[in-house]
Amino acid sequence: MKTISIIGGGSSSFMAADILSKKYKVRIYEKGKSAGRKFLVAGKGGFNLSHNFFYPEIASKYSPPSFLEESLKAFQVDDLRKWYADLGISTYIGSSNRVFPDKEFSPADVLKAIKAKLKAQKVVIKLNHEFIGFSENNTPLIKYKETEIDLQSDYYIFALGGGSWSVTGSNSEWMTHFDKLDIQTKAFESSNCGLNVNWPSSVKEFHTGKPLKNISISHGDFSIKGEAVISTYGLEGNAIYPISGQIRASVNSEEDSSIFIDFKPNSTVSELYNRIKTTKPSNYGKKLHLEASKMAIIKSSLSKEHFLDPELFVRHIKSIEIPIESLRPVEEAISTVGGICMDQLTPQFSLIKHPNIYCMGEMVDWDAPTGGFLLQGCFSMGHTVGTSILELEN
Repeated sequence: MKTISIIGGGSSSFMAADILSKKYKVRIYEKGKSAGRKFLVAGKGGFNLSHNFFYPEIASKYSPPSFLEESLKAFQVDDLRKWYADLGISTYIGSSNRVFPDKEFSPADVLKAIKAKLKAQKVVIKLNHEFIGFSENNTPLIKYKETEIDLQSDYYIFALGGGSWSVTGSNSEWMTHFDKLDIQTKAFESSNCGLNVNWPSSVKEFHTGKPLKNISISHGDFSIKGEAVISTYGLEGNAIYPISGQIRASVNSEEDSSIFIDFKPNSTVSELYNRIKTTKPSNYGKKLHLEASKMAIIKSSLSKEHFLDPELFVRHIKSIEIPIESLRPVEEAISTVGGICMDQLTPQFSLIKHPNIYCMGEMVDWDAPTGGFLLQGCFSMGHTVGTSILELEN
């Protein structure tokens, strides 16, 4: 029986192992004390398993869309929900179109069900086994306690994760080993993260931690409605994370990285003006239902002339400019971009220069927003790798 070695224990690994273990001997090598740690950490903020988008629309949520297109087509949200149902984990679609496990199931329950299935299929998960490089024959070297193991398998699948959340074991140290194989990599950068803003004291000292609800944020031709939270460093929240990719590109190219906040996205300038045209400036906030936190940002952004004139005031609160200094560090980001460059891989995610080595998950340079898209992408990649190896052997 042929053997498969999977290095890294995460979502894409579990999917590939499930598929391949039906025919081959599969071993997962995880450097930590437990597998699936990022899976559990992700569940603390609302356990989005996927998003109820279907091919081809779902491909547009990924960057670049062509990279994962075939994987997303072959293994869609309904396929993932069925896979969970077979595990005994029922799911539902929330009001935001996100897919969640039914409320009776915690992230730990879901992970336990996945591991139980793999164990039943004789997949062995070896913990505390750390990838430390490649041998002279380009086989992976694993360190367990004080012992160095030269893995001998028919196929090797790497799923070493991105650069964020180092508590789960993710970091960029593995890149140096792939450099020795002449595999091109890119340094990790933050994605789905907070933005650094140089707040004036009137905002920072009195409104840190307060939400900015029912707003719209735009940058260039991208716009999103949602909620943000004022933090000591700037802004975070569900209306901030999806725009971080565009901000990253602007910062890297030294272009204007300002965002624009519409504090009343559901009202026109005319409607707003009619509500305050005879109102004293001190009552603008009350009349327009603008909380103190919003008014603090507005006051700090407008000149006295623009604040006192009701027509100028309403025009500006529909597009308050907030200069962005930078993105939060990689360690704090929900996800990262960077890792194995896409042109180093075949459409089945094997290395062009080393066909029996596959790379998948967040260690590859692709991007997606939060809300289940990241997990769906990882599961779809795992499905592609698993099925492609099976097809090679048939």
